[in-house]
This record gives sequence, C-alpha cells and structure tokens, in this order.
Amino acid sequence: MSGRTLSYEVVDVFTDRAFAGNPLAVVLDADDLSTAQLQALAREFNLSETAFPMKADDGADYRLRIFTPATELPFAGHPSVGAADVMARLGRVARGRVVQSCGAGLLPLEIGEDAVTLTGGEPSWSDEVDPAPVLASVGLTGDDRAGPVRRAGCGIDFTYLPVRAEALGRLDVDLRAVAALGGAGVSVFVWDGTMARARVFAAGAGVPEDPATGSAAVALGAYLVVSGLVPADGETAYDITQGVEMGRPSLLHCAVVAAGGRPIETRVSGSTVPVARGEIRVPA
Repeated sequence: MSGRTLSYEVVDVFTDRAFAGNPLAVVLDADDLSTAQLQALAREFNLSETAFPMKADDGADYRLRIFTPATELPFAGHPSVGAADVMARLGRVARGRVVQSCGAGLLPLEIGEDAVTLTGGEPSWSDEVDPAPVLASVGLTGDDRAGPVRRAGCGIDFTYLPVRAEALGRLDVDLRAVAALGGAGVSVFVWDGTMARARVFAAGAGVPEDPATGSAAVALGAYLVVSGLVPADGETAYDITQGVEMGRPSLLHCAVVAAGGRPIETRVSGSTVPVARGEIRVPA
C-alpha cells in the first residue's frame, strides 16, 4: 500500500464473543488529520461509529473523537468503552482509572482485565412528551405504550418509549420521522423492573439501528429515576439486552445513582473482543 497509512483495530463491544455486540473501528495516531479526513475514514469503515484516540491537552489521559458515517458525535458509549480497552491492551494507557476527554467533557473510565466501566456525562431529562409522533415513528399505537415518553441524556439525548413485550418485534420504523424527533434517536424498550430489552434507532446521528448503545443505556438510568421506575435514592443496577433482532446480541451492565428523585450519576460496563487489525490509507 503506497502513501501514508494508520494502524487500526476492529473490536466488538458489549459482548464476550466475536461477531456479536457492536463493532467499532479504532484508528490510532490520527491527531494531525482534519475533520474532513476523519469523516472520510468513518465513511470507509461504514460502522455505526469509528473512534480516534488522540493526545489531550486538558489533563485527560487522552482525547476521543467519535464519528458515525454521517457526522461527529460529542459522546458515545461503545466507542468510549472499546477505545479504552484497545488503548490499555496496546499499553498506551494503564489499566485502572483513566479520564477521557470528549465533546461531553471529561469522563472517567475504569479499565479492568475483562470489562470497562464508563461514567456518563451529567444527566438531563425532559418532562413527558407527546407520545403520538414517537409511536408513529416506529409503527406502533397507543395500545403498545407501557409508560411515559420523555427525553433523557448523559452527553447525548434520546427519546425513550417503553412498550409492551409483544410490540418490540413488530416495529415498522420510519427513520426520517425518528430523526425529526430531535436528539440522537429513539430507544424503544421493555422494562421488567430489573432489566430492559431495547432496540435503539439513532437516525439523528445517521445510524439506522444500533446493536448496542452505551450512551442510550446510561441515559435510560436517568429516565428510570425521573419516571419513578427505580428507587428515588441510592444506587440501582440494571442490565440491558440489545441487538437481538439484528443477530448481534449485546449485554450492557448499568447502574444509576439517585438522590431525591433526581439522577446524579450513571455508569455502563461491558466487555470487548478484538476481531481484526490492519492499516488504512490516510485520505487526501
């Protein structure tokens, strides 16, 4: 291959086996590339996200820039978890507590031997929103809804639509309508009191359906607290399964800390499996 190249790894995130979870490309040493060049590389990989760990100048261990094939994101969960694992495995950061700089601020991660735990950004949430356009965007009706609809975020916003279990398998999604809702997209989920089964459509970020969405997983914790579905005080653990309908089952271990009915902190943990490595040409 002629011309300058960069090393990359592809890993599957939020899974303990290859060819499941959410695939991620991690491109190394791209600090001097322009935004247009980084976007071109993300389009070439054509995964839901491509991550570029870089040197940081704000006291963090590294800076992470995250791109979908269509746009740059201020924050995303599976790129944060996957990139941290790659950086530790290659000896570029030590395992243990590290701080990542990204568009959502300085976010701590704990890199263990078998999993990475990410703390989300400051939780935010909305009052209940009109469920009708949200239901229509995924081909459901009012009879399918199982709770309040509202937006929440921990660095990037999603609209949350709780549904009855039988509805999750018969969604008929209009991606333009999902994008028109605002934010990154919509999380359609079934909640059983301790665990969620979710499908996430991040049309606002140019991703039709995502097999594992860490940013939506942490923000679900904020939704659960303000919707009164978990205790108003203390820490609550919950798991999320996602990607089943896509043939890429994923498991996200989450926790939310609340005080007085307000979410204070959210976390998501998951494993990462390496699947490929190589060199890619630097775009002109």
